[in-house]
Amino acid sequence: MMGRVTLRNLAAHKIRLVLTAVAVILGVAFVAGTLIFTDSMNKQFDELFSRVGKNVAVDVRAEKVVGGDDDGMAARPVPASVLKALQGVEGVRDPKGNVNGYAAVVGKDGKVVGTAQNGPPQIGANWTAGGSYDLASGRAPQGPGEVVIDAKTAEKGELAVGDVAQVLTAGPPARMTVVGLVDTGNLMGATLTAFDTPTAQKLMLKPGYFSDIQMGSAGPSEQELRDRVAKVLPQGVEAVTGEKLREESKSDVAQMMNFFRTFLLVFALISIFVGAFIIFNTFSMLVAQRTRELALLRAIGAARGQVTRAVIGEAVAVGAVGSTLGLAAGAGLASLLQTQMGDAGQGGLTFTATPVIWSYTVGIVVTVVSAYFPARRAAKTPPVAAMRDDVALPQRSLRIRVALGSLVTLAGAGLIAAGLAGTGDNPAIPVGAGAFGVFVGVAMLGPVISVPVMKVLGAPFARLLGSPGRLARQNALRNPRRTAATAAALMIGLALITTVNVLGATMRASVDERVDSQFGADYLVQSQGAGGVNAEAQQKIKDTPGVVAVSPTYDAKAQIEGKDAFYVAGDLPALAKAARLKLVSGSAAGGPASIMVDEGTAKNRGWKVGTPVPVRFADGGVERLTLSGVYAKSNLVGPRLISAQAHLRHAVRPTVGIMVVDTVAANAATKAALDSAVKAYPNLEVADQATLKDDARKQVDGFVTFLTILLVMSVIIAAVGVVNTLALSVIERTREIGLLRAIGLSRRQLRRMIRLESIMIALFGAVLGMGIGVAFGAALQNALADQGLGVLSVPYGTLLVYLVVAAVIGVLAALWPAWRAGRMDVLKAISTG
Repeated sequence: MMGRVTLRNLAAHKIRLVLTAVAVILGVAFVAGTLIFTDSMNKQFDELFSRVGKNVAVDVRAEKVVGGDDDGMAARPVPASVLKALQGVEGVRDPKGNVNGYAAVVGKDGKVVGTAQNGPPQIGANWTAGGSYDLASGRAPQGPGEVVIDAKTAEKGELAVGDVAQVLTAGPPARMTVVGLVDTGNLMGATLTAFDTPTAQKLMLKPGYFSDIQMGSAGPSEQELRDRVAKVLPQGVEAVTGEKLREESKSDVAQMMNFFRTFLLVFALISIFVGAFIIFNTFSMLVAQRTRELALLRAIGAARGQVTRAVIGEAVAVGAVGSTLGLAAGAGLASLLQTQMGDAGQGGLTFTATPVIWSYTVGIVVTVVSAYFPARRAAKTPPVAAMRDDVALPQRSLRIRVALGSLVTLAGAGLIAAGLAGTGDNPAIPVGAGAFGVFVGVAMLGPVISVPVMKVLGAPFARLLGSPGRLARQNALRNPRRTAATAAALMIGLALITTVNVLGATMRASVDERVDSQFGADYLVQSQGAGGVNAEAQQKIKDTPGVVAVSPTYDAKAQIEGKDAFYVAGDLPALAKAARLKLVSGSAAGGPASIMVDEGTAKNRGWKVGTPVPVRFADGGVERLTLSGVYAKSNLVGPRLISAQAHLRHAVRPTVGIMVVDTVAANAATKAALDSAVKAYPNLEVADQATLKDDARKQVDGFVTFLTILLVMSVIIAAVGVVNTLALSVIERTREIGLLRAIGLSRRQLRRMIRLESIMIALFGAVLGMGIGVAFGAALQNALADQGLGVLSVPYGTLLVYLVVAAVIGVLAALWPAWRAGRMDVLKAISTG
């Protein structure tokens, strides 16, 4: 019987439950979309790496001293003599020497094809017959004036076989004839430019050397062949199996995809968390409205458990339908995410059981848990309530709620503080748990907070808009629990969006302050790719009229006291001047075997001026550099500076990342002259203070926009919650609305009253959320002040816009409930029981 009751209730409350299902759909869509997207990208990466090391049994390469690859140019290369030695090893089949590095092609529009920074690599290689890729058209390169490129790069650059293209490497740009196009499949946005072996060695490594040597097996297992090969290798060169090579290729990508999946799932959980408030609120109102119906069931013999199961049954049905539609919407979201990945997302969607299982698990469990407490309250409805004309569930005291809410809020704030202080192995866990606790605690305190806030927010409406304004304020104050629960969903979304925007504004302000205080050069000439500033361009910069000093800088990794450490190398006095370093002790003029560190590094290591510092460079060589100076922390150059001479003694092919340029006068004419000097090099950019600030702002703005878009989903769910609450409230107040119309309230005034109530609820959520967001942002800035966020900046203009947007959400959310209320028949409304 109770099963039939559940089905009838679902049919009777279709619109209300559909609105509830929307919250489930949106939350599940985020979960399903994330899982489908990452599964699809993982499959594409697996297909890509299936070609890497294909048919390779053993790979011979230099032993890695430090982490990082640096396009194969930092590690010690393998001499060609090793290739000859390998040809005599029993079981070795077809050994091939590979040359890897940076190379890019300039299209007919004069722009470099591919993403230069923080994106898929621009791969340079030597072309070998029978390698990982096949020619789609044309022939293999022969001689220094020929090149083959991948077909997608040719399409983007509007290049074809026979065209002459400008090719960029670590050396001077060269004009080469495209003699072939390579079928690479989906390179996930990377580009491939290949030369014959001697040309590749000259341009990307050095003649007579390879980046590594790969071979197949003529019979022995990979492990056995590796052991045989290892016996003929010189010191500093190692042999690894093809299986290990393929696993290494996949591991970095796997880590990146796992991080990306976790990152997106965090936002999915936020949406589900917000949706839980909506589901809880909806079922609470449905139970309150059906008090007489539930009491009648109790009166005719239904047990408490049966009533609870009936309400839970409705929740299961809503969760199942919402999960199904959410799964379908998730596929669309995954497809949208792929389009945002550009060339890296062209492989189609991959569907596995994982998104299906998690979608239904999350959708149904969250809905049932959110509906459980309203269901329990429904079961407690006394049978005698069925005999009353006007019944409602009793309002409980807020004392326990206030005490628990305060305790949870304080505990959450404590966890955030502990996480930001760096307590534990993974500070993100206490910060996330603390934020969750603060949101739950504030939501519990919401009914208490809402009364004074709604009185203030509603005062202008009551004063300026007459009866509709006063009635709207009274309606919002009538049930503070409902008002708070509805506003809590919007509070969470706007709190997180505000936090992101405060951090973005803080990052922009901090970068501006850092550039103003630490940038002491007139200009920087920097490379937009891994090729750096070549020697020819360096000479042109030096010869530019008005230039008085030019200093090249390098960056690399080394091992210092057994740990990988990043460093910047160059002329130390010039770097000290360019970065406006504040020397704590010592001097920048330390000679060709010197190192400088910031005072934090010196303190942690117990170093003083004159301390010998053993450094193991990427080529395996070890030098004892002398600490010549200690400087105050600089975010511009980092914690370590090494003399250019020491770096160059160990660099296989030195790559200048940035040229520091000082001029007679930093003005428009000098900037134009420098721009003209590097015009022939599309990968180079002349930057002054304004350019550096602008570049940093673009990166920060992109980051903030991306996070804000992800968080908008939670705001949309919150808006659905406002619609749901108002719609149910209109049904609940049917008789009241009829009486108001009977005593003279016009339809227009009635609709205005509902719109104003909606606006007040939305503004309450926005004010509460933005207040929490500013507090979170300030706490994060304070914790990260030593990491470069030294200036707190609150974007008041943006927050004002969000306040207006919240009001607009309130107006839009009230359109349908207000329209429905205005269409009520007055006499039927008054007679409603």
